[in-house]
Amino acid sequence: MSEATMILHIDALRLTRRQRGETREVLRGISLALPAGRICALMGVSGAGKSTVLRSVVALEPFDGGTIRVDGVSLSAGPVPKESALRQFRRKVGMVFQQHALFPHLTVHENVTLAPVHATGAVPQQASRMADALLESLGVMHRRDAYPSQISGGEAQRVAIARALALDPPLLLMDEPTAALDPARRGALAETLRALAMAGRALLITTHDVDFAKAVADEVAVMAAGEIVELGAAHDVLERPQHAATRALLSHERV
Repeated sequence: MSEATMILHIDALRLTRRQRGETREVLRGISLALPAGRICALMGVSGAGKSTVLRSVVALEPFDGGTIRVDGVSLSAGPVPKESALRQFRRKVGMVFQQHALFPHLTVHENVTLAPVHATGAVPQQASRMADALLESLGVMHRRDAYPSQISGGEAQRVAIARALALDPPLLLMDEPTAALDPARRGALAETLRALAMAGRALLITTHDVDFAKAVADEVAVMAAGEIVELGAAHDVLERPQHAATRALLSHERV
């Protein structure tokens, strides 16, 4: 894969935290590259560090070592930069949180138009047309004027995806997207994410859901104790696991 097609580069990412007077390594030299048009599932048991990787990539978590580059824009180790210094970076990456994190006092439409209007100065009419197009493409246009408390979990997730795509980022991050979905909605979500990848985006998804990873991912990276211990094509990793952590994940055991 050529350098020019790579959207995400994570190089030797390290993060330590002090808890109860002790220093703990949360991320221990994570390296990962993800090209346009591909989906990578980041897997592992709870506490492996998956969500921390996402939070670091989206500039919500400071890290102590390594670099993160998204579509040519870099983050370096140290405190999270001020928002004024992150404007270019924010246009490169969208994040869909596990609990969706929609603003409860705004309608579905207002949630999606917020970032284009306030972060990039888009004309409200233009932002409105863009929001309507995203909501229509994701099948939730009929909930345009509803508030988050009035829509289902599956609808909220699609609205959250629309909001994350509002700035047209080349990279989309999703944290445990199937956690509250029934099997039918998991299948629909897999189709949606494959379509986003086919349109040229790179997607990095954390998940415990092996069946969903098999259905949607091109690559799988398995984490254990803050490290990537197995990385490869989804079919190879999930059908012929080489590491004990991967085998434990597939058998629903802990190591």
